[in-house]
Parts: sequence; C-alpha cells; structure tokens
Amino acid sequence: MNLEPSVGLSRPLTAGVVTALVGVTSSFAVVLTGLAAVGATRAQAASGLLVLCLTMGLATIVLAWRHRMPITVAWSTPGAAVLATTGMVEGGWSAAVGAFFVVAALILLTALWPRLGRVIARIPPSIAQAMLAGVLFPLCLAPVTGLVANPWGVAPVLLTWLVVARLSPRWAAPAAFAAAAIVVLVHVVGTGAAFDPVTLVPRLELTAPTLTGEAVIGLAVPLFLVTMASQNVPGVAVMRSFGYDVPWRPAMAVTGIGTAVGAAAGGHAINLAAISAALAAAPEADPDARRRWVAGVSTGVSALVLGGFSAALVALVAVAPVAVVPAVAGIALFAAFGSALQQAIDDPGERLAAVVTFLVAASGVAVAGVGAAFWALIAGLTVRSVLHAGRGRSGPR
Repeated sequence: MNLEPSVGLSRPLTAGVVTALVGVTSSFAVVLTGLAAVGATRAQAASGLLVLCLTMGLATIVLAWRHRMPITVAWSTPGAAVLATTGMVEGGWSAAVGAFFVVAALILLTALWPRLGRVIARIPPSIAQAMLAGVLFPLCLAPVTGLVANPWGVAPVLLTWLVVARLSPRWAAPAAFAAAAIVVLVHVVGTGAAFDPVTLVPRLELTAPTLTGEAVIGLAVPLFLVTMASQNVPGVAVMRSFGYDVPWRPAMAVTGIGTAVGAAAGGHAINLAAISAALAAAPEADPDARRRWVAGVSTGVSALVLGGFSAALVALVAVAPVAVVPAVAGIALFAAFGSALQQAIDDPGERLAAVVTFLVAASGVAVAGVGAAFWALIAGLTVRSVLHAGRGRSGPR
C-alpha cells in the first residue's frame, strides 16, 4: 500500500472525523425517538444506538478499504422517522425486531437480485419523497410545539441552531444538540437529578424476533422503501457526482449483512450515506480523489469510537426536560423535510398525487393495524395511476 506522508493524510483523516461527528450528533435523537416509539426500553434503545454505530462503522471501513473509495455508511435517519410515526405494532418490541430482520433480508435481496433495486428506483420520486415528507412532518413540528410547552428549554436550542445555520450550515444540527446538552445539564444541576453510573456503560441487549403481519406490512415495508429511496439510491447519485461509481451489489450485501447483524440488538437499518456522503467524497476532503478513501476509513473508525458514548447519550436524553429532545430531533430533520417536500411538488404533473401521498402519510392514520406510511404509498400510486391512465409518455403534464 503506497500512501503519502502523514501530513498529506491529515485532511482526509479530519474529514472522516467530521463526517462521523456530524452524522451521529445531528440525528441520534431521531433514532432514539424511533426506537422508543416502537417499544424499546431505555436499555434496548441504548443497545440499538450502540450496534448501529458499530455496524455502520465496520461497514464503512470494509467498503472504503476494499474499493478504495470514500464510501460511507450511515444509519437510516428517515427509517427512524418511520418508526417514530408508525409507533407500536402488534407484538411490541420483538415484532419490531422481526421487522428489522425482514428489512435486512430485503436489502440482501437487492444485492442478489438487482432488479429489485431497479423496481424501487422506478417508484416516482415525487411519490417517494412525498411519503418521506409526510413521515417527517409531525416530527418537524416538535420544535414549534415544544417552544410553547417549554420555552426556556427549547428557545436556546432553536436560537443556537439558527445562528450556526447562518454561519456554518453543516454544524447547525450538532450545535443544536450541544445547546440541548447544556440545557439538560443546567436542568440536572437545578433539580438535583443524578446519573446512574451503571447506565453509562454501553452494552448490547439482544431480543428474540417475532414476525407479525402488521409489523411486516406496516413497519418493514415502509422502512425498506424509505431506506432505499431516500438513502441508498441518492447515496449512489451523490457519490457519482464526485466521480465514484459505487459497486451496487457489494454495497447492498455489506449493509444488508450489517442490518441483519444489528437487528437483534435493536439496529433498525444501515445504508449508504446520502447527504453526509459529500463530506468525505468532496474535494475539500482531499484534492487528490485517489486518497479520499482514507476519509471513508476515518469515518468508520470514528463511528466505532462514538459508539462508546451511546449509553451516555441515552442517559442524557433520559433526564432531559420536557420537549427538548423532540425539538432536537425535529431540527435534525428540517433539511431532509425541506428537500423531500421540494422534490415531491416540483413537477406540476405529479403534484396532486404527491399531495395526497403527503397528506395520508402526515395524518398518522392506521388501517387494519398498518401505519400511514404504507397507505400513503398506496394512495399516491393509485391517484397517480388514475390521473395518468391512457396518457402516453408525451401526454399532457
């Protein structure tokens, strides 16, 4: 292996550390919110956060090292939002774990049968993004409602986010988390609450999976579709924009295996990074594109290190004052919500179907025990089929 001197590697190494820090600190609250919503206890949620850091770190190292590309793997933040809005399914937490295994199997199937990936890619982007926007919408309202419920706790978080978003957008969500951490510490000092040292030690909590129809249809299917349509497919596109052709089958095999390995410990899904992928793949990571793979490896190693703080993060959340953690989770999703909403309504010919999809997903309704995300997809595709029936490709839009 022929590497440049350590001075030359400082930029990609630093870029990797930044990528991992931004990815974890900006969205871990969303993950914890999602896991708790589908029935995870505090210990199980901490286990899920830990195993996600471990699996995405190892997957990133394997892919970046093997293919000499700055490929980065992340947990599925949109998938965590699906968990948060779907809530408890029949069978509780063990059924949710079973759904995670189903997601892993579907991701692996896309590696063995690439046509499945192409089928997912053929879902109209407007419908897929409208479903995602609808899923994110209730969570993005949390900073607004939280500001009313606990203005002294939430206002500093929002103000910090706004100022940093003006100065350095990529650090806005992590800065909001830092502000929330200060709010929590002030609250702890003021109330005399204490951390139990035992809960600060990261450990895995394994759960035997069970399969229920409600969990498979209402949780696994939307989780898989959102992960593919809003993470894996865009992740490949982002990497291609920087001149890297991500090997689809190996990437799906590694993330599918990683999801399967982490499922019993509470990891809902890992996937190719999309937005954060640019931090390691852009020229800022290293002017020499051939050396940027080092940033990928650095990202993976940093994720492994951050996994050691998973229990501490959960303990911090546990003692947080009302509305602060949901506000941080909502802030972390602002950019994703805005992007999804823009793509959903960008094409006038697809707008009506996208609006229906968004409204059904945002409603949170459950029919026959199946959550709104699934029915949003069905409703959007149905409306689109009726509106486009009989039209050729060149028909009016």
